Amino acid sequence: MRITIKMFASLKTDRFKEETCVFSDRATLREIVQELGIPLGEVGIALRNGTPANLDQPLAEGDSLALMPRISGG
Repeated sequence: MRITIKMFASLKTDRFKEETCVFSDRATLREIVQELGIPLGEVGIALRNGTPANLDQPLAEGDSLALMPRISGG
């Protein structure tokens, strides 16, 4: 299945900003993040089609996935 992935801030460093990638059918968000080589602890916010998603949620053909890093500061 094809998923459009958008990465923000530090997650796009040495990766890409936006790309359409092919994954196995019913792959979960966790599997996709791991396949992209992103440590799970680095993902602070994940949006599937603009809606917050949990790591065990399966994705579907044509979904859009936005990944943002954890944010800290004061």
